[in-house]
Amino acid sequence: MSQQPLSRETEYQRIGGWLLAPLAYLIVTLLSVALTLALYSMALFVPESREYLISNSQAFTLQWYFSVVTALAMGAFTIVLLMQFCKRLRSVPKLFTIWLLFSVLLAVKAFAFSPVNDDMAVRNLLLALLPAALLVPYFKRSRRVKGTFTE
Repeated sequence: MSQQPLSRETEYQRIGGWLLAPLAYLIVTLLSVALTLALYSMALFVPESREYLISNSQAFTLQWYFSVVTALAMGAFTIVLLMQFCKRLRSVPKLFTIWLLFSVLLAVKAFAFSPVNDDMAVRNLLLALLPAALLVPYFKRSRRVKGTFTE
């Protein structure tokens, strides 16, 4: 039996080409969120960190809990988006755009409110803005995206 070559329409049904970059970005972000949550959980399980968290000001504790909730929300959103991405659902381009904007908002939050030096905050902000600037137009205009996410 000879295999028939894939037609152009069949080729667009698979996740491939430049769509592998956003998929890899989602996976790396999920790993980053998992690492962040592991670090936050260490603060609860290490007695010195837990004591520091409890004994510090209420504003610091609220900010820490807000960061944990934000990381959980970003992780859950990333998992849902990854599952929909792999199923090639039609809602993925819009959800991916929202996910990228959420990433930018988190970077702005870190830039404005986190007690990190300005160089690191600016780098994190640029690391969120660059994928958004590149991938949002790609997801809006690409024929490959329109042909892949059709389920």
